[in-house]
Amino acid sequence: MGFPRGVAAVHVLYVIDSVSRVGGAEQGLVAMAPQLVRAGVRLDVAYLKESPGGFQPELTAAGATVFGVHRPGRAGRVAGLRALVRERRPELVHTTLYESDVLGRAAALSAGTPVVSSLVNSSYGPEHLHARGLNPWKVRAAQAVDAVTAQGTRRFHALTEHVAQAMAGRLRVSRDRIDVVPRGRDPELLGSVTAERRAAVRAALELPEDVPVVLAAARQQYQKGLDVLLEAWPAVRRHTPEAVLLLAGSEGAETPRLRRLAQECGQVRFLGARGDVFDLMAAADVFAVPSRWEGLGSAAMEAMGVGVPLVCSDVPALRETVGSEDYATLVPPERPAELAAALIDALEDAAAAAVRVKAARARFLTCFTLHHVSGRMVEFYERSLRRSPS
Repeated sequence: MGFPRGVAAVHVLYVIDSVSRVGGAEQGLVAMAPQLVRAGVRLDVAYLKESPGGFQPELTAAGATVFGVHRPGRAGRVAGLRALVRERRPELVHTTLYESDVLGRAAALSAGTPVVSSLVNSSYGPEHLHARGLNPWKVRAAQAVDAVTAQGTRRFHALTEHVAQAMAGRLRVSRDRIDVVPRGRDPELLGSVTAERRAAVRAALELPEDVPVVLAAARQQYQKGLDVLLEAWPAVRRHTPEAVLLLAGSEGAETPRLRRLAQECGQVRFLGARGDVFDLMAAADVFAVPSRWEGLGSAAMEAMGVGVPLVCSDVPALRETVGSEDYATLVPPERPAELAAALIDALEDAAAAAVRVKAARARFLTCFTLHHVSGRMVEFYERSLRRSPS
């Protein structure tokens, strides 16, 4: 599977906060890197935070050249990035995530190199101002810095139309400067649900074949709404006492609260950060995405690709990703009772869930394969350099 011949090679320096294994942006980069290199992109990756045990080996194996820029202080990191830009002389600098956006833009522009940025979330909205653990004044200050540095950015890449529309206003940039390209995944890497795969994963987890299993895979942060899921879980267990809830994902600011809620629920297992989430999906009866907001909803997209019934929050980016209730059950965010009812229905009505699963996998294969998405990213780079993509 390759891209059309004739696409001009582009040298891109990709600047990202880290290459750790837990973030969606990092996972998206490492998934796409082999396809970009195969398409003719000369890919350098610079990361700002030390990331022991991160994706460095995979990026190197994909053909990227990886640089850690770990100088102390923001001024030091800008200087380090500027020196790297001057040494490597990329045609384009591509930044992702807040710290890299602000510092990478400053470094690229001071070195006279065009810069583009990915918009991976609908930041700075009302939901962020009222989020547990976030200071509204700091949110507004971050927005101001982001907006100022955004003015020198040549083009933007947004994961969804919702993010494009929201961030155009919040960063004060023209919507015409933003291209929408989602993340993608390799269908072969995701695999599909088979009886053998399901049995093997459940055996490893010491779960009986017939026990109903609901899975969520997310960082334990306020955005992800795992507390809403735990608040819904007692109602699910009253209806289906043998049901088990699996929570996969790295710990975060919400971890203490989530563990307190789990103690009141029963039948909840914290699996921690996992490298086998696709296998876990294949062993689950329902996959839950109770997020308060998303930029795309990578986990929901992956669940569509694997082929597991999906129940998720009806927030704009998730609705855009899953399409409609023909593909997934959509529930208003922060409504535990309605979430519980949706989970119970998905567990009970396997026939209706199977219809949604089939439609969702077809949507994934049309919209979210790595081949499709990576080709559009190459076109984005070409357009940003004012070339006509082949």
